[in-house]
Amino acid sequence: MDTTVPREQFDAAYDEGWAGWLIDEPQPAVVELERDGWLRGSVLDAGCGSGEHTILLAGRGYDVRGIDFSERAVDLARRNAERHGVSASFEMADALALEGTARFDTVVDSALFHVFGAEDRGRYADALHRVCRPGARVYVLALALTDEPGFGPRISDAAIQDAFTDGWEIEDLSTSRYRGVARDEQAAELGVVSGTAVDLPAWLARVRRV
Repeated sequence: MDTTVPREQFDAAYDEGWAGWLIDEPQPAVVELERDGWLRGSVLDAGCGSGEHTILLAGRGYDVRGIDFSERAVDLARRNAERHGVSASFEMADALALEGTARFDTVVDSALFHVFGAEDRGRYADALHRVCRPGARVYVLALALTDEPGFGPRISDAAIQDAFTDGWEIEDLSTSRYRGVARDEQAAELGVVSGTAVDLPAWLARVRRV
């Protein structure tokens, strides 16, 4: 990814119903992180989309806030929380321009980092540094650029390493899977029926604010 995916493309995906990241459930990798006790304190769900992770964590008693720069996403997330009977907090915000006191202990980034171009990845890491407490951890789940077939904006592991430098320590960077919905040409390329949920190659990074 050399340039950041524009907001209009996300709005169109929600409006037209082709968003491949809308799977109506939390990502299995995020569920596993919570189950294994990696999430703690005040949580930021950065690029919350339709809100599944914020809803999951709010329902389990976490102090969690979901943010997205798409008004369509935030509206959908609020409707989903109501549908699940969960009181969850969502707001529109630009993840590249976060300001305020350092207040988060954990950041969950599911498929946000990989939409940024090279120049904006560092801006994003700097923005998170401003709003995270010392010792906070950021978990980045991003589509991986590998030889395995996939779709979406895929990145190398070096993209994560290069962004999280000053003020950060990468504690772990491993392969993982990201669940998405393959549609039309994407489905044909993967040899599945359009609308099928598929598990795609991904990176899962654990990064600590120092």
